[in-house]
Amino acid sequence: MTRSLDALFEQDRTHFMHPSTHAYDHASGALPGKIIRGAKGIRIEDHQGKQYIDAFAGLYCVNIGYGRTEVAEAIYEQAKQLAYYHTYVGHSSDAIIELSSRIIDWAPAGMKKVYYGMSGSDANETQIKIVWYYNNVLGRPNKKKIISRDRGYHGSGIVTGSLTGLPSFHQHFDLPVERVKHTICPHWYRRAPAGMSEAQFVAYCVEELEKLIAREGADTIAAFIGEPVMGTGGIIAPPQGYWAAIQDVLKKHDILLIADEVVCGFGRIGSKMGSQHFDMQPDLITVAKGLTSAYAPLSGVIVGEKVWDVIARGSQEHGPMGHGWTYSGHPVCAAAALANLDILERENLTRNAAEVGAYFGQQLHAAFDNHPFVGEVRSIGMLAALEFMADKDARKPFDAALKVGPQVSAATLQRGVIARAMPHGDILGFAPPLVMTRAEADEIVGIVKEAVDEVAERTLAVAG
Repeated sequence: MTRSLDALFEQDRTHFMHPSTHAYDHASGALPGKIIRGAKGIRIEDHQGKQYIDAFAGLYCVNIGYGRTEVAEAIYEQAKQLAYYHTYVGHSSDAIIELSSRIIDWAPAGMKKVYYGMSGSDANETQIKIVWYYNNVLGRPNKKKIISRDRGYHGSGIVTGSLTGLPSFHQHFDLPVERVKHTICPHWYRRAPAGMSEAQFVAYCVEELEKLIAREGADTIAAFIGEPVMGTGGIIAPPQGYWAAIQDVLKKHDILLIADEVVCGFGRIGSKMGSQHFDMQPDLITVAKGLTSAYAPLSGVIVGEKVWDVIARGSQEHGPMGHGWTYSGHPVCAAAALANLDILERENLTRNAAEVGAYFGQQLHAAFDNHPFVGEVRSIGMLAALEFMADKDARKPFDAALKVGPQVSAATLQRGVIARAMPHGDILGFAPPLVMTRAEADEIVGIVKEAVDEVAERTLAVAG
C-alpha cells in the first residue's frame, strides 16, 4: 500500500539522520524536507512534481547528467554476473581490472596504480596512511605532518576533516588533529594585502608556505594536499603561476604533493583532470564524484611511480600493508564507472565543459561584473561562483547575520534553480552537469539575476 506523503515525512523525521542538516529543526519539522522522485539531464523533480535545474550536479558529481539508462544497465548486468567479491590477497574482477587501466589513461603522466574506496573522504584517509607508511619505510618516522590550506575541503573523517580548512567542519569534533597544519588560501580578491598584484600575491603565498615549513621543520613535513581549484571553500581558482611556484617549494624540501581531484577530476574544468590544466606533477591523486557521476559510490587513490616503488619495497621488508576496505574495488561500482567514462569520452564532455563552461562564465560576468551587490565573479570550466560584498571596491563583506548568500540561494531555489550557498562567506556556487547547453546556461543566469536583484533590493532597503 502506498504511504501518504505526511507518513513518509514523519518516518523521515523520526528515523533518518541527515548529513549537514540542522538536527533539531529537521526532527521537529521546522525544516521542510524534499523527497526527490526523478531526474533527467540537468533537472530533478520533487514529491510535488516541481522541477528544478540542478546547477550544482548534486554535490559537484553528476557529470554526465541524470537518467543515463546505459549506466543503470551496466550496473544491472554486472550485478547479475558478479554482485560482489572482495579484492584482498590479489582477487580481482574483469570490471575493476579494466577500470584501473582507464583511470591511469585519464591521469597525468607518472601515475602507476589505483587503490579503491567508496568516497573522497575515505580516499584521503588512505592517502595519509600511504604517506605515513612511505616515510616509515624510508626510515623517516618524524616526517609525518601534512600541510593543507585554509578553506580547502578534503573530507569529513578524523584526519580528512582536519585537512579541511573550514572551521564549521571542526567545531565540537576536537579537530584539527595536531599533525595537520594549514597555510594561506590562494584567493587574491579576499586574501591579498591592499595594492598587491596577483603575481605578488603568488610570491606572498610561497613566502607564507616557506615560513610554515621553517617553523615546523622540513624534516617533519610529509606532504602538501590541495585541490587544483578549491571547491567547497568558495570555488576558487588559484592565480596564474601559483601551482608552479608551490611545487618548486615542495620539491626543494622533499614534500609529497597530493592533488585532491574529487571535484576537478573527469572533465569538470575542461581538462581530463585539474592537474593537467595547471601542469601539476602530483605524487598521489584523489578521485571520486565524477568517476561514476554518482551513479554508484566509488573513490580512488592514484599512486605515482615514486610512491609505489616504496610501497613495493615495504611489502618485501614488512609484509602486506595492513590497510583495506570491505568494498575496495566493488565490481558493481566499477561497472558504473566504466559506463560513465564511456559516456564522457564518447560525447566529449570534457570539451563541452570547456566550451559551454566558458560561455556560462561570460554570461555571469556580463550579468554581474557591474552589479553593486556582487564583489567577484569566478569561473573555470563548469565551476563558477558569485561572491556578494557590501562594498566591492573596499572588499568589505556583509554582516554574517544577514545571511546574504543563503538568501540568494533560497530565492534562486524558489525560482527553480539549485545553486549552493557556500559555507565560508556570502557565496553562491555553481557546478552544473557537464552536459549543460548554452540555452540552459542562459536560463540559469537569467533566473539567478532575478534572485540577486530581489535580495539586493531587500537588503539595501533594510540597510537604508
